Amino acid sequence: MRRRLVPAALLLPFVLLLTSCGGNSSASTGTDGTGPVTLGVGDQKGGSEAILRAAGELENLHYKIKWSTFTSGPPLLEAVNARAVDIGGVGNTPPVFAAGAGSRITVVAAWHGTSRGDTILVPNGSPLTGTRQLKGRSVAVAQGSSAHYQLVASLRKAGLSLSDVKVKYLQPADALAAFTSGKVDAWAVWDPYTSQILQARQGRVLTTGDGVTNGLSFQVASPTALKDPEKAAAIKDYLARLRRATDWVYGHQEEWAKVWAKDTGLPYEVALASVRRTNSTRVAVAVDEPLVASEQRIADAFAGLRLIPHKVDFAAFVDRRYNAGLPPSTTPAKD
Repeated sequence: MRRRLVPAALLLPFVLLLTSCGGNSSASTGTDGTGPVTLGVGDQKGGSEAILRAAGELENLHYKIKWSTFTSGPPLLEAVNARAVDIGGVGNTPPVFAAGAGSRITVVAAWHGTSRGDTILVPNGSPLTGTRQLKGRSVAVAQGSSAHYQLVASLRKAGLSLSDVKVKYLQPADALAAFTSGKVDAWAVWDPYTSQILQARQGRVLTTGDGVTNGLSFQVASPTALKDPEKAAAIKDYLARLRRATDWVYGHQEEWAKVWAKDTGLPYEVALASVRRTNSTRVAVAVDEPLVASEQRIADAFAGLRLIPHKVDFAAFVDRRYNAGLPPSTTPAKD
């Protein structure tokens, strides 16, 4: 039986996932735990709260977690900067743009996963067989997203620059429509969109982020919260729970895919493919020198393209106090 592509309108919840960029709305989604301390946590649909709840890690909380759901990484980091939330999860590129804007943010935790879900997709009938053939072609990408850097780095690896292609800055729902209607030649995107297109047999992978992007995702905290001893202790406990929950996903991929599908509206087969390709591969790692150097390269690339206003010293935006017992950031992702 031929699978049908889910209409773009039904894919709008995907914009709420970790590595997306754009949008400016948020919503309070409730509170967990008890106690005198309240930790404001910024989340994205199908993100930290869903994983923690599925893994049973929201039990026996001796502080309160007040959840706020954001459409994407950039507005979440705006909330961290404004001290509207104390901590939240984003992909590898939004912190670079926030740092470039002088935001008061601090990276306190990291995970390393595969970059196989970060792809440049082309339609099935496309004549393109390699990245270099993108020269002069139109490519859809969400500005400031992890896919944006993946496109920059993939082009550079092929001896091209961003100016060699016709960049169409589109958010995922609009990019999906443009891609499936043939209005763009390629689409730089992340999972679960990659899995959606492949499962629906609406396109194929031209190249992936493996060996090109760093596969990192972060928890980013407010410096003000980190200076508060009680909130800093709550953040330590929260990160420990989130690390255990992420490990739980690896051993419960089908169970997590069902939860994720229900939470986001993803078709189950798409959720499972994305979990296997991307989500289950993540390993909690230290915020260390190689991580800072990797993010610095992203910052330098965007500064060189004048997409952020000035050079960023990414080391000034990290706090390593929660690194104890964690492996290096270069630890291989799980298979």
